[in-house]
Amino acid sequence: MTYFLKKILQIVPVLLIISFVVFVFVNVSGDPVVLMLPENASNEEIQAMQEAMGLDKPVIVQYGIFLLNVIQGEFGQSFIYKQEALPIVLERLPATFELMTAAIIVSIIISIPLGVLSAIKKNSALDLFISGSSVLGKAMPNFWLGLMLVLLFSVYFQLFPVSGRGSLAHLILPAITTGTAMAAEITRMLRSKMLDVLHQDYMRTARSKGLSRFSVIYRHGLRNSLLPVITLIAINVSTLVGGALVTEVVFAWPGIGQLVISAVHARDMAVVQACMFVIALLVIGANLIADLLYRVVDPRITYK
Repeated sequence: MTYFLKKILQIVPVLLIISFVVFVFVNVSGDPVVLMLPENASNEEIQAMQEAMGLDKPVIVQYGIFLLNVIQGEFGQSFIYKQEALPIVLERLPATFELMTAAIIVSIIISIPLGVLSAIKKNSALDLFISGSSVLGKAMPNFWLGLMLVLLFSVYFQLFPVSGRGSLAHLILPAITTGTAMAAEITRMLRSKMLDVLHQDYMRTARSKGLSRFSVIYRHGLRNSLLPVITLIAINVSTLVGGALVTEVVFAWPGIGQLVISAVHARDMAVVQACMFVIALLVIGANLIADLLYRVVDPRITYK
């Protein structure tokens, strides 16, 4: 508990830095008052709105007001949706969380068997094929892969819906699109780690005891290779969110990604601010969960 309390306290300076970056981003993007008021607004109306929003005060004072509002969960009102920004983002959060979770599951299902096979069949044709596929999977842009999957499985074979959210069938193609790059990276990482583990003394001892090949590889080898994989997944959550932004637009998935893209195009800064903070909290939460999973995978780890 002491360790995790310290980790939670470390979140505070991170969020302060994020708040400063968001504040600067909003200020350099243009005057929010001009965006909120109609084009024919008079100078008096613009000045009155600036005074009401505190934009006539020094920058340091503006940042203090902004920080106080953020602590209270107030990011301003969306001039498109005509309501507070944070509830709009939180309404979209379950869809994004569902897509990210499905993408992680897909990447694990693909990468673990391929990574293990690639390691135990080192330098074979299968190893070369898996390694080449991993490079290809990492190199393919999300938007291109998504469009190709839609064209093949939705338009040509008509197996899955083209877009939207609702059933499991709607989730499969977006999850594959988002999880492919992570699966490729995990496969390469797991292959490298498994190659180190397979030559350890305890692996030879396990084989000498007469344990089955499956038990030796998956119970002893794989489990001791999972720590860097967990770290990689936690680190790549931010990349996963970035991939989800593109995927949600391609598949019209009603999540944060689609919301933030439309908010940036419309320069709805209140929604953009709320999205950035929610995404930051997702990434931080993923790293905390990874710290918990280390102990589950390897009980020898102690938190100090």
